Amino acid sequence: MSPRSASVNEELRRRSRERLLQAAVELVGEHGFEATTLGDIADRAGSARGLVSYYFPGKRQLVQSAVHRLMHRTLEEALEREPCTEDGRERLARAIDAILGLARDRPVLMRQHMAGLLHAEGFVQCPEQRRLAELLSDTVTRYGAQDVSADYPMLRALLMGAVYAALVPGVPMPVPLLRAELFRRYRLDWAMGVPPESRPDPAAHGGDLSRFFATGDRPGGA
Repeated sequence: MSPRSASVNEELRRRSRERLLQAAVELVGEHGFEATTLGDIADRAGSARGLVSYYFPGKRQLVQSAVHRLMHRTLEEALEREPCTEDGRERLARAIDAILGLARDRPVLMRQHMAGLLHAEGFVQCPEQRRLAELLSDTVTRYGAQDVSADYPMLRALLMGAVYAALVPGVPMPVPLLRAELFRRYRLDWAMGVPPESRPDPAAHGGDLSRFFATGDRPGGA
C-alpha cells in the first residue's frame, strides 16, 4: 500500500480536530466542565486519546477553542442569513442577538465558558478566538465606529457582561432586558435583529451542531 499524500494526511488531521471540538461542545453542554474528561471527549469524537494532547495543551484549552468555534460560527450564520444586508446597525443587532442567544439556549456550556475565562490562562489564542474577534471587529467597523481599536473591546466587554448577567445562578437577568439595554446603548431599533417575540423555534436545528464543525467530506472529496 502506497503511503498517504501530505494533503490526505492534512485532511485527516483537520477532521480529527473538528470532531474533538464538536465533542467538547456537546459533552460540556450536557454534563458540565468538571464532569467531562478528555477521555470522554476522545471517545465521543471516535479519536485515540493521545490525539487530544497532540492538538490541545489540555481540557480547558480544548473547551475554550470549541466554544469560540461555536460562537464565531453562530455569529457568522446570523450575519449572513437572509435577507443579506450591509447595514451596519442591522448587523450589530444580529451580532448582539446571536451572542445573547447562546446564553439563552446553551446556558450550561456558556456558564462553563465564562468561568473558564476567569482561570489563569484567560483567553486562549487560537484560530477560533481570532475569527470571533475578526467578525466582531468588522461588525463594529460597519456600524460606523470612529475608533475600532477602542470600540471593539468595549462591545466585547458589554457582550461578556450581558452573558454573565444572564447566567448568574440564582439571580439571572432576563435576556430581553439585557438586549433592550444594549440596543439603547447603540441606538438600535427593537425590530432589528431577531426580537424575542419573533425568534425562530429553538428546536429548529435540534441539538445538532454538526453544521458548525467541518467533519465531513469537502466538495470533490479528499
